[in-house]
Amino acid sequence: MHSASAECWPALVIPPRRAAEKAHVRHQPRRSVWNGPQRSLTAVRGLVLATSVAAVSVAAQAQVGTDIGRAPTLTIERYPENWTHLADPAKRTGRWTEQFKYIPLSADGSTYFTTGVEFRSRYEGYANVNWGAAPDDGYVWHRFMPYADFHVGKLRLFAQPIFSGISGVHRAKRPVDTTGADMLQAFIEVESDVAEATSVRLSAGRKLVSLGAGRFVDTRYGPNIPQAFDGVDMSLTAEAWQLTALYFRPVDNRLDDFDDRTSTQKALWGAYATWWLGDSRANGFDVYYLGLRDRNAVYDQGAGRELVHTIGARIFGDTGSTYWNLEGAIQRGTFAGHRRAAWGIGGEIGYRFTQIPLQPDLRLAADVISGDDDPDDPQLGTLNPLFPRGKYFASQSPIGQRNLIHVRPSLTVRPHKDVELSLSGTAYWRQSTGDGIYAISGALVRSGKDSDARFIGTQAEIAIGWQATPELNLAASVGVFDPGTFIRETGPAEVIKLVGVMANYRF
Repeated sequence: MHSASAECWPALVIPPRRAAEKAHVRHQPRRSVWNGPQRSLTAVRGLVLATSVAAVSVAAQAQVGTDIGRAPTLTIERYPENWTHLADPAKRTGRWTEQFKYIPLSADGSTYFTTGVEFRSRYEGYANVNWGAAPDDGYVWHRFMPYADFHVGKLRLFAQPIFSGISGVHRAKRPVDTTGADMLQAFIEVESDVAEATSVRLSAGRKLVSLGAGRFVDTRYGPNIPQAFDGVDMSLTAEAWQLTALYFRPVDNRLDDFDDRTSTQKALWGAYATWWLGDSRANGFDVYYLGLRDRNAVYDQGAGRELVHTIGARIFGDTGSTYWNLEGAIQRGTFAGHRRAAWGIGGEIGYRFTQIPLQPDLRLAADVISGDDDPDDPQLGTLNPLFPRGKYFASQSPIGQRNLIHVRPSLTVRPHKDVELSLSGTAYWRQSTGDGIYAISGALVRSGKDSDARFIGTQAEIAIGWQATPELNLAASVGVFDPGTFIRETGPAEVIKLVGVMANYRF
């Protein structure tokens, strides 16, 4: 189904840390090299050499926070972080950032203030965009995201503006590139104890949301502008379980300052439950229902109003050496007045060799995501991934999680305690030859009406991450996407070349 790729399954320096398992932190590797055509292998050798040279100064994937050895680990959403341990002077380390993380405003410590910031610049370059069907592209994204978190007893006010921009771009700017100055998050939250070791939390406003492994609802952290939602959510939490109910509308980003608006096209609602097996919360399972209304959904089959009901389950675990994350879902509903029926299944399994040099981490991820089998039949069979992570199968990829079969082996090594180097190879096929292929955004990339071929192509990527300081994370990745039969039969079929370099400063 959806691979949590990086952000849960692409990610360089850390791993699946989604809403239901915030306390569960582990490494996020990359993928291993594939056996493709000779011209792609030659390109990959060159990229390996270039990346090895760059390793002295760059690193770690955009989806992760600080090095996993540095506690407490920073989160993407920022509001799940709890810095109240700093109220005890004995627990302070003397790090200069601690004075900003817990600022007491009352003698008993019930009123306090937390602040922080993220400043990220990321270069992305693409040669042969859409396999040569679009002009080459290159740009630098910039964003500055300070936040303030104010607590008065059980009441909380959280605010995080965003100041964003893009430079070096020659095409038209998109809302995912920049939204100028705007409010990324702003919500009020209240918490109350309802029973022994059981509490309820209610929040209302604008916030980043990530559920489970992030395959259906995630923050879109990799692109420049994260995906925020306006609405309400309520979580009931006990020692061994958590149940969250939500109703949100996505925020539609616009290019000018303070003009982002609540979407009138889409709405999201549902319930997400997690049961943890053990005190560490490293093992457990999820069940969920998510509903989506889209007034103008677009597929290879056509466009129309869509209502989607998604029912799914996930199991996850981590023993320290072996880890796994497996998920499956079915979708029902309507599209353009007719029935829709879709499904997806996928997951990952990996093993860390922590007792040998370089601490290699081997991982295998795979997904099967349904597509529509007959464009002339009004029933739709394409799975809708709702609001998935921005970087899905690799740190940069032209392929999204609809009508897809993918297999991705990967290898991550640690040449230094603060450096990770990952190699990955991914092979892609269409699940249904009656449907096209889609971008991560859901936009149609190539129609499936002119080819019966299933094989889309292969992608190889090398990524390196360096946690230079507890606050500064550097990253670089290079990759190629060699087209397969389906791409060659439906238009230009050049090898896509991708480069990314990032600096991310956060505390």
